[in-house]
Amino acid sequence: MPTTWNRSPEEFHKIYVANTEAFYRLGRAELAPEMDEFMTKCALGLWSRAGGINQRHVDMANQIYSRGQKQPQWLLWTLTSSVCETDVFLPPVFYWNLAETDAKRGTETSRTFIRMLTNILLYLAAVDDDVTMGEAEYITECADRLTAVCDTNGVRKSREALNPLDYVTSAEPSFVDKHPPQTQTSGGEAKPEIKNDAPEEKKPSLEELMEQLDELVGLDEVKKDVKSLINLIKVRKLRQENDLPVPPMSLHMVFMGNPGTGKTTVARLVGGLYAAIGVLSKGQLIEVDRSGLVAGYVGQTALKTQEVIKSALGGVLFIDEAYSLASGGENDFGREAIETLLKAMEDHRDDLIVIVAGYSGPMEKFITSNPGLQSRFNKYFFFPDYNGEQLLTMFRTRCDKNGYKLTEEGEAAAKKLFDEMYEERDENFGNGRDVRNRFEDMVVRQSNRVAAMEAPTKDDLMAVLPEDFLDEDEE
Repeated sequence: MPTTWNRSPEEFHKIYVANTEAFYRLGRAELAPEMDEFMTKCALGLWSRAGGINQRHVDMANQIYSRGQKQPQWLLWTLTSSVCETDVFLPPVFYWNLAETDAKRGTETSRTFIRMLTNILLYLAAVDDDVTMGEAEYITECADRLTAVCDTNGVRKSREALNPLDYVTSAEPSFVDKHPPQTQTSGGEAKPEIKNDAPEEKKPSLEELMEQLDELVGLDEVKKDVKSLINLIKVRKLRQENDLPVPPMSLHMVFMGNPGTGKTTVARLVGGLYAAIGVLSKGQLIEVDRSGLVAGYVGQTALKTQEVIKSALGGVLFIDEAYSLASGGENDFGREAIETLLKAMEDHRDDLIVIVAGYSGPMEKFITSNPGLQSRFNKYFFFPDYNGEQLLTMFRTRCDKNGYKLTEEGEAAAKKLFDEMYEERDENFGNGRDVRNRFEDMVVRQSNRVAAMEAPTKDDLMAVLPEDFLDEDEE
């Protein structure tokens, strides 16, 4: 499937015929008239989820016909009125018959039909160059309802698991959102409908964001590097304002370190800081991993990755465990995601920053695996594990923010616990995540202890004792 829809309607007809004839070769050629009618209804249901019909949809609908069948002649108004008649998806009668025949013969033609339908609907959904969430949900609904018919009739499971959400590529607004209704002025001129939306949330200032950076526990070298980078960019902007040359500079970054060391938090602050000094237009953080970029079928990964990139424009795209994109060999779809990212980093270098993150060793191998990655990522930030004192500080901060207070005994026990956690850490050490888990576990234990008291005081409700966060073998 193309990464953007640039094929003619006639080319789509060839795609449609190729898909349906592969199904007809299973001995179901007599279903062609019913198939075309059913596929047209599915297309209408799909486009209704996108919010409306345009001439492009009409052109595509006129290409939904099998070889030897009469070509439809839809007009815009007739297709639009037909969309209004499209409600919920219902498996057609011929499909029930297929499933019953499969159950008797031990075949799986009906499940092959599901894959064929899904493939065709994905092409139709991409007519507007993106597969919206509403369209993706409709495709999922179709597959689920047809699968339920197979399950009801006892059709054996297909060897190839079908998950339509692998194709979900867009969180884009619907057709209606992208093309809002028009209202008429007194002079008959159309103007956009005015919406009384709530005021936009005020973004934090550069000073406020720098304070948030300083307040982070530990990460002294990371903070220093971020501040140096901000200063460098400020000076570059001043030089540009004074018509002085500035050398080319890549702002994409590599964050290396174990889980729970604050990589996502710092990435979010970087987005805000860059927006505050005018490098980025928005400053939002879009966080994904391999599953958010890579699809399960040929041609879908680039489209899925492009939609993620669209949502990140103006801000930071944060890719966790990025090395997994290059871990599947030459034919893995992760490489398609990498190539799409590299192109986007060049095309949108003035309003997109990509931060790749993960364990230090695998990240070094990842960056050196592709010359394009090496040339675009030249800023490395190392996030060390938090030591015992820093872990205790994080735990104490959580207690303070949530109205809990460590007793003197609790403080001593907590210090001993986190010191030991740091000294005995292994590859599964979770840093800040372990602190959060300990805190949540403490809240449950403390609640159970206080609930057993006859008349707990306010101090009792706040007090954290050693037994509230220590297992018996840790006491």
